[in-house]
Amino acid sequence: MNPITQYAMERKPAKLSNDEILRYSRHLIMPEVGMEGQLKLKQAKVLLIGAGGLGAPLGLYLAAAGVGKLGLVDFDVVDFTNLQRQIIHSTETVGQPKLQSAKNRLSGLNPHIEIETYETALSSKNALDLFRDYDIVADGTDNFPTRYLVNDACVLLGKPNVYGSIFRFEGQASVFATKEGPCYRCLYPEPPPPGLVPSCAEGGVLGILPGLIGVVQATEVVKLILGNGTSLAGRLLLYDALEMKFRELKLRKDPECPICGPNRTIHELIDYDQFCGITPEPPPPPGLTEFELDPEDVKKKIDRKDDFFLLDVREPHEVQICTIPGSHLIPLGQVTARVNELNSADEIVVYCRSGKRSGQAVEFLKQAGFRKVKNMRGGILAWSDRVDPSVPKY
Repeated sequence: MNPITQYAMERKPAKLSNDEILRYSRHLIMPEVGMEGQLKLKQAKVLLIGAGGLGAPLGLYLAAAGVGKLGLVDFDVVDFTNLQRQIIHSTETVGQPKLQSAKNRLSGLNPHIEIETYETALSSKNALDLFRDYDIVADGTDNFPTRYLVNDACVLLGKPNVYGSIFRFEGQASVFATKEGPCYRCLYPEPPPPGLVPSCAEGGVLGILPGLIGVVQATEVVKLILGNGTSLAGRLLLYDALEMKFRELKLRKDPECPICGPNRTIHELIDYDQFCGITPEPPPPPGLTEFELDPEDVKKKIDRKDDFFLLDVREPHEVQICTIPGSHLIPLGQVTARVNELNSADEIVVYCRSGKRSGQAVEFLKQAGFRKVKNMRGGILAWSDRVDPSVPKY
C-alpha cells in the first residue's frame, strides 16, 4: 500500500458532504478515483514551498482537486513583475503579502479545504518542523540553496519531494526522496558555481512555462495521494517550450549519495548558502565610493554637457525597453573583447539595470588600467525612480 495512503487511513475517518460530492462529481465517476480516492485527497496534507510561478498552478489545482490541507511557505509580496506568470495573484493584490493573496484566492476556489500559511524564509532551523506534519512537499523554489534544503529535509523525514524548476523556455520535473527512488543530490551532487545560472529575474522566463511544469507537479502529487499510476520517481522530465518537446532521463539512486545512500554522511540540515558557495553581500556603504556616482549626478553631467563616455553594459533586448540618451552599448559579456573601443583617458560612467553588472564592468576596467571609470549606483532602475519617472522599469 502507498505509505501516504496508509498514513491517511490512520487519521480520523472522513466523509464528503453533499456539496463536496457535487463539487467533485467528475472525480467520483472515475473508477481510478471514486469515493475512496476523493477521501484520500480530503485527508491528505501537502506543503507548497513558494507561492510564485510554480506555486500558483500547484495551489490552484490541488485546492480544486480537494486536497484537504495545503500549507504555503513564502515571505515575499506581490509585485507587478509577478503577474506575467503567477496567476494566483492579481493586479488588485499588488503590494500584499503573497500568502494573503494566495490564501484568499484558494479559499474562494474551494472553501472546503484548510489553508495554513507560514510567512517565513525556509531555513535549516525551521524546515524539519514545517515539513513534519505534511505528507508531501512540493518544491516551487528558484534557487539552489533552498532546493538542497528541501531535498535533505524530505529525505531525513521520509517525505516525497515533488520537484519542478523553470528558466526561460525550459522546465524540468521529478519526484525525489521516495523510499526506493533517487533524491535531488543523486541528480546534482554539487551545486553550480555561484552566479553561473541566472535567476528568472536576471534571465527571464516564459510566463506560460510555470503553468505547465506546475501542473505536472500537481499531477504527481495527486497520483502519490491516490496511489495510482507511475510517478516520476527515478525519472527526470525535461520540457523545451520553443521546440514543444518532452524528453525523459532515467535517474538512479547514487550509492555514494551523502544523504540517501547506505553510508550517509549528512545526518542533519547544514548551512546551504555555504554549501552552494554563496556569501552574504555586504550592504552598500552609506556614502559613494570614489568609483560610484548617483543617478542625479549623472543627470547633472549630461545637462552641463560634460565630456564623458556613458557606457551601457546591458543586453540589446534590454535597450529596446528603455535607455539613457547618449549612452553607448557594450554588453557585459563583450567588454573584455571590446575594451580597445574604450579610451582609458576618458571619464567613463557605466550603468546597467540595477548596478550589479556595471559594478563588475567597473572592476574589470579598473584592473585593465582605467582610472576615470565610475559605476552609476542603482542602475537605470534608480534613474527611473530618482531622475526620470517616464523611463519604464522591468
